[in-house]
Amino acid sequence: MSENNQKKQDGGAVIKAATFIVDKRNLFFLLLIIAIIFSAFSKGWVHVENSLSAYLPDNTETRVGLDIMEKEFVTFGMADVMVANISYPQAEEILQKLEAVPGVSGVTFDDTADHYANASALYHITFAYDEKEDACLTSLDTVKETLAGHDFYVSTTLGDTLSETIASEMQAIIVIVAILVVGILLLTSETYAEVIVLLATFLSAAIINMGTNFLFGTISFVSNSVTIVLQLALSIDYAVILCNRFKEEQETLPTREAVIVALSKAIPEISASSLTTVGGLMAMTFMQFEIGVDMGIVLIKAIILSLLSVFIIMPGLLILFSNWMEKTRHKKLIPPIPLVGKIAYRTRFVVPPIFLVLAAAAMFISNQCPYVYGYSQLTTPVQNESQIAEQMIKENFGKDNVLAMIVPGGDYEAERGLLAELEARPEIDYAMGLSNTEAMDGYMLTDKLNPRQFAELADLDYEVAEMLYAAYAANNENYAKIVNGLPTYGVPLIDMFMFLYDEVQEGYVTLDPDLQETLDDAYVQMRDGRVQMEGEHYSRILMSLNLPQEGAETFAFLDEMHTIAGQYYKDEIYLAGDSTSQYDLYKSFQRDNTVVNVVSILIVLAVLLFTFNSAGLPVLLIMVIQGSIWLNFSFPALTRSPLFFMSYLIVSSIQMGANIDYAIVISSRYMELSEQMPQREAMIETMNLSFPTIITSGSMLAIAGLLIGELTSEPAIVAIGQSLARGTLISIFLVLFILPQLLLFGDKIIRKTSFAINVALPTRSAASGFVRVDGRIHGQVSGTITGTIHGVVRGKVDAFVQSGEIKEIEAPEKEEDIEDE
Repeated sequence: MSENNQKKQDGGAVIKAATFIVDKRNLFFLLLIIAIIFSAFSKGWVHVENSLSAYLPDNTETRVGLDIMEKEFVTFGMADVMVANISYPQAEEILQKLEAVPGVSGVTFDDTADHYANASALYHITFAYDEKEDACLTSLDTVKETLAGHDFYVSTTLGDTLSETIASEMQAIIVIVAILVVGILLLTSETYAEVIVLLATFLSAAIINMGTNFLFGTISFVSNSVTIVLQLALSIDYAVILCNRFKEEQETLPTREAVIVALSKAIPEISASSLTTVGGLMAMTFMQFEIGVDMGIVLIKAIILSLLSVFIIMPGLLILFSNWMEKTRHKKLIPPIPLVGKIAYRTRFVVPPIFLVLAAAAMFISNQCPYVYGYSQLTTPVQNESQIAEQMIKENFGKDNVLAMIVPGGDYEAERGLLAELEARPEIDYAMGLSNTEAMDGYMLTDKLNPRQFAELADLDYEVAEMLYAAYAANNENYAKIVNGLPTYGVPLIDMFMFLYDEVQEGYVTLDPDLQETLDDAYVQMRDGRVQMEGEHYSRILMSLNLPQEGAETFAFLDEMHTIAGQYYKDEIYLAGDSTSQYDLYKSFQRDNTVVNVVSILIVLAVLLFTFNSAGLPVLLIMVIQGSIWLNFSFPALTRSPLFFMSYLIVSSIQMGANIDYAIVISSRYMELSEQMPQREAMIETMNLSFPTIITSGSMLAIAGLLIGELTSEPAIVAIGQSLARGTLISIFLVLFILPQLLLFGDKIIRKTSFAINVALPTRSAASGFVRVDGRIHGQVSGTITGTIHGVVRGKVDAFVQSGEIKEIEAPEKEEDIEDE
């Protein structure tokens, strides 16, 4: 089959598909209504994960440690409560009230600077329930009610306050973005009614996207909060392209036929444009840090649903609103910019070398970017209630850097030696485990006591204690001790107390009321201590470091702690906490940074290569966008502003995948027009035609990023928004004021590296006699004609073929024998 025949078949297939979509528009409207109703319910099925550590690779130390702790230990709910502007006697009165709150198992407070300073009291409250239980929140609410009338601040991880806070902030951002988007569309549109069509198309895709997120089970708080805004900014182009195509075709065709032809032309154009965006997002799915996978697949689904909405729903909306669009036409408000094209032509030999030098400098500077892997060094434009509380506590009492060490369980001697060595280190404020937790009278929970020592401690008769030890030995099948070793039989204090409690509960031992009360109190404390510190296979040690949460010194000490623990345990030990989480993120970033950059460039390069059938042009376009990425992240490097590492990975992928569309718009127009007119005029016309599209899409993405970065309190989301806004503005500037010169300067190289004729570019063809014309042409056919025709011309045809073909055929014997296909 010839290449031309293949193109005819492809074009015919698209026309048939477009006709089916237009003619079945009512069916698609019905399916849309059903999908929207379903999405309204299914939106509530989506579970949102608020912890970044949940997206660490499964084999990282922090992830393994957290999994072990969740399986083997109980973590009681806790809250830090600071009450300001009170005297110390008042603080003691509040202490008594807090201890009496139902569900509060303990309150830590004393007259040291750790708990009372600057006329403020800090209470460490522990609840009697697992931190996952709702009872903790009930008790916390009672604590707040108890403190009513005081100036107090609560810092806790209990509840889902993060999701609630982000949701309320994003609702405000979405409203503002919607207002600004309507304003931008009104400014760049040619009819007022088309704005309704564009917004209806997008909202359909956005609602269905939110409603189908349940398919992933759980999505991150980042994806849940920013997807709808990014979906709008990334995909509104598709609707604008189809709308513009429709308005062009409507000038010469009836409404139905205009929509069919417009859709048939827009499908390949929009599909090619979306591939670069999807390619950039796909690069995120190669990250070890799995939040990249999460955001990548959620945004890719959003782009696909936006494409389907444009291809399937928008054609029907165009027919529905076509009369209104005709009645609400207005003057174009975006002026042409011929000066930009003229300046580009004059500076085509000056700007490219300057840009190359600037890009090289930006590459070097951006590599010095001060990345951070936690929130401790980040600030946000606005602060929520929890952040204000944490900041107040930090200013008055400092901030603890708590770390958990998980070691093999059962060896109390090894644990005691490790704890002693850890507490001796200047980097550690305290280290706490079962082996150094005091029970009573100077004895630690794991100290081994013989019967006489236990009798003296528990105020038991020696004979009773001896019988108790014999029962314990029998229960553990240690019969040798019963026969000849009972007086020297040492049993860990915590084990014997727990055994005694069980014996009393079963009625084998009876105690006097005072001793019973002491045993009951001791049992509760020891039970709570054991479930927190000792599991079936592992024991847990809690430490407070006096080092910052992240940094070279902290990361080096984490490695050193492994060495220290290795002297006492042969099996693996695990560290878990903010510092280890950030250390794991630091290590994964070293790999993710390279992978994301390389994969995004390769995917986008492949798309461009087959889009333009040129080796030179894709390299040039990628060079411009990569330059914008380097320039973007040179700003935090120059200002030494800490940059959350995740924002770089995500924004660089979005820039490479989405911002390159702006470069494609200009390049495609220029390569097409340069075939028809001199370079100077081609570039002037290119900039006039491309400017409205770029300014519409670019301003939306920049505004969306700016609002996300300035109106939310979540540091990870703030960093993404700020970097995205800055990067988009830089990309727009480079595309408008640098790319034209590069295209003009490298025109010959681009054409010499073309490996096939670009079918998207018009070619000139001349024929006479009987000429079959199939496709869109512009030229002389016994007069000038522009349009899509299928037929045979008797005469001379001299025209640019923008799609399809022109060929001479043999003259038929009779005029009626001419077949009009």
